[in-house]
Amino acid sequence: MTLVVAEIGINHNGDLGIARQLIDLAHAAGCDAVKFQKRSVEIVYPPAVLATPRESPWGTTTGDQKRGLEFGRVEYDALDAHCRSLGLPWFASAWDLPSLAFLRPYDLPYNKVASAMLTYRPFLEAVAAERKETLLSTGMSSLSQVVTAMEVFRAARCPFVLLHAVSTYPTPDDMLNLRMLNTLRRLHPRVGYSGHEVSPLPSVIAAALGAEVIERHITLDRAMYGSDQAASLEGVALRWMVDAIRRVPGYLGDGIKTVSEAEAAVARKLRYFEAAA
Repeated sequence: MTLVVAEIGINHNGDLGIARQLIDLAHAAGCDAVKFQKRSVEIVYPPAVLATPRESPWGTTTGDQKRGLEFGRVEYDALDAHCRSLGLPWFASAWDLPSLAFLRPYDLPYNKVASAMLTYRPFLEAVAAERKETLLSTGMSSLSQVVTAMEVFRAARCPFVLLHAVSTYPTPDDMLNLRMLNTLRRLHPRVGYSGHEVSPLPSVIAAALGAEVIERHITLDRAMYGSDQAASLEGVALRWMVDAIRRVPGYLGDGIKTVSEAEAAVARKLRYFEAAA
């Protein structure tokens, strides 16, 4: 069965109540897990970037905005408790080594390497050393960079899934390039899709192409503040996508040509020439 991951990321806007609502939304839609993002702001972003002007609900600099979006131990403890009460697994993509260590006490089922981190070898080695099932997003990366990252995980004997991703938000339909799933499968048998488009349909197509993991951003309202909101699915679209993905195996069947009893009954009615003979 395809693993459907609802990417909450930072769409909670630093509000624990919104985060809980997004967890509930994913659970009601039938998602298999929810995912967040964890950063050490002062490590991930250079001081010059943090000091740049940027109006946001938290202040007037990029640093104010980035810090306002981050949850700490109290918030993650609350999210962990809420997910466990629902029986819904959760995990997060760490963007730096301290964040990876921060998440470790929760004994999460998966690790996730964001596209931005795929070329940072010290981080890849630390993730691979945990030997936890890992999702590797491949946006912004060449095939040679993907292969280099794969070598780290293979050397550590860490299981992983390659996720095709296009790192634009939202991604135009003509840039999705879902046939990349076939290209990635020639490198590694386990592939998935992390989509940033508006429509839920490409994720269903990706599942039909053999993606064993589908990851999509979710939101309460695409008009909310935040750079990822417009590339996210609201509740109705999320429920439609999950339902359609669950139907894909039935749609595809087993590829064996048979004539069912239901078909045979129709044949007896329509192939009157056989009866006449």
